[in-house]
Amino acid sequence: MSTPKHCPGFQNFKTLKSFTCKCPNCAEEVEIFSDEFDRSHVCGSCNQKIDFTQCKLEGAA
Repeated sequence: MSTPKHCPGFQNFKTLKSFTCKCPNCAEEVEIFSDEFDRSHVCGSCNQKIDFTQCKLEGAA
């Protein structure tokens, strides 16, 4: 028996990207993964809904 190199299900998630967006209400940074864009999100700090389609990339040169 061999030991797997990765956790079970690793292949399903290895292409995910993470993004951060500042909450438009309180400016708290919120993280979202690329497979979650179609879900609704709420800021953990102020409990307001966040529309990630309105996020802007910061620090891009």
